[in-house]
Formats: sequence, C-alpha cells, structure tokens
Amino acid sequence: MSKKVTKGAIAEFVRNQLKQNEKWALNAMLKIYEYQTADEQAMGCTCKYNGVGFSGAHSEIMSSLSEQYLRKGWMSPKQMKIVMKTMYHYTRQIIQVSNPEKLIQMVIKNRK
Repeated sequence: MSKKVTKGAIAEFVRNQLKQNEKWALNAMLKIYEYQTADEQAMGCTCKYNGVGFSGAHSEIMSSLSEQYLRKGWMSPKQMKIVMKTMYHYTRQIIQVSNPEKLIQMVIKNRK
C-alpha cells in the first residue's frame, strides 16, 4: 500500500469523520464558530464574506448550537443530527485550520 496521501484522500477522510463521528463534528463546529467575527457571533448571522466561518444559510442555527454547546456542554439527539448533517460542508475550512502532518497520519492509519 502506498504511503502517498492525496488532497482528495484527506478531504474524503475529513468529510467522512464530520458525517460519522460526533466528536469530530462538535469540534469542527466550535472551530468554525471561532472564525465567525465577533459581530457575526453576536448577531448569529454572516455579515461579511471572508471565506471563513459559517455560511449565511447555516449561520443562525450553527451559531446558536455552538453557543448552547459552549454554555451547557451537551446537545440533544435532534441537535446532534443537525450538526452531523451540516458540518461536512465545512471540510475545506477544517482542513485549512488543521495540522497537515497529523491529518496525513490519520489517513494512513485509517487505511490499515
């Protein structure tokens, strides 16, 4: 088996983790929330197109869920389903803010 890991393989791995792994999805949600501007966090909307943070379509609900998780430390099963269904849209941003060497090692380990 080749040790070469392509960008596509990394994206596929991250996308699958975001769709299937609650811990990944929650951590990703919080990371993307961090990239919302302070104004966007306060208003629960996407006010500036800067290529980071939640999209306009997801901003209100995902900001609300992020704030709730930060306050309470838990999600209802219905809320978790929303998080799991939404976060794979942010694969590119998650890859950009992740440690590339660590991601490559996780992809290689996952192949075994």
